[in-house]
Amino acid sequence: MNPTTITTLFNLSEAQLIAAQLEGAGFHPFLPDEIESTGFTLGQGGIRIQVPAEEAAAAKEFLAASAA
Repeated sequence: MNPTTITTLFNLSEAQLIAAQLEGAGFHPFLPDEIESTGFTLGQGGIRIQVPAEEAAAAKEFLAASAA
């Protein structure tokens, strides 16, 4: 898997919710910063949501459509 970051959030619950939505839609999300989210994440730029590179464009479209 060649992971690609599709969005970055600063709230773990929100990141987990979006990852669950992506998974429900057939994507394969991964939160590489989930464990570190207890305090260091804000200083490091947030919690990344990643998917395999071949899913990135479709996952971004899915998130954009979900936000509308």
